[in-house]
Amino acid sequence: MKIFSVLKAFFILLVFWLLSLVISCESRAETVSCFPSQIINVQLNLTFPAYSNLRTMGGWIYINEQQSGTRGLIVVNTGTGFKIYDRNAPHLCPDTNTTLKVDENSIKIICPKDGAEWILQDGTPIKGSGLPPKSYDYSYNATTGELLIYY
Repeated sequence: MKIFSVLKAFFILLVFWLLSLVISCESRAETVSCFPSQIINVQLNLTFPAYSNLRTMGGWIYINEQQSGTRGLIVVNTGTGFKIYDRNAPHLCPDTNTTLKVDENSIKIICPKDGAEWILQDGTPIKGSGLPPKSYDYSYNATTGELLIYY
């Protein structure tokens, strides 16, 4: 009887361990496992002068407001919509110099820590990382100029 109880407890623990392993592997396929998970909830009025760069194709800005992630966002006008990237490097755990930056002389996003690069317009990896920057959903009302970014 005691052996049955021990085997039952072992089996239950094994099932829970396997489930947690499967869930943890699926939940972070687009970034490293230590990537911070934050609520993203930013509303921008693109008619304001501070956001004038976003009115033209290729224009971009950094957003560092409340609820814009742990290191902020990069917002880019792609000409057909917007791309919103997290500034945490998708391939490295947060550390000094892992905040993504836009190379102002080109159309690239760069990780200062290891030199990884991505195309600004669509996040395609160019050098160093096979993972694109984490991107977020948005809705845009062209009539009011309101851009809502969320996760």
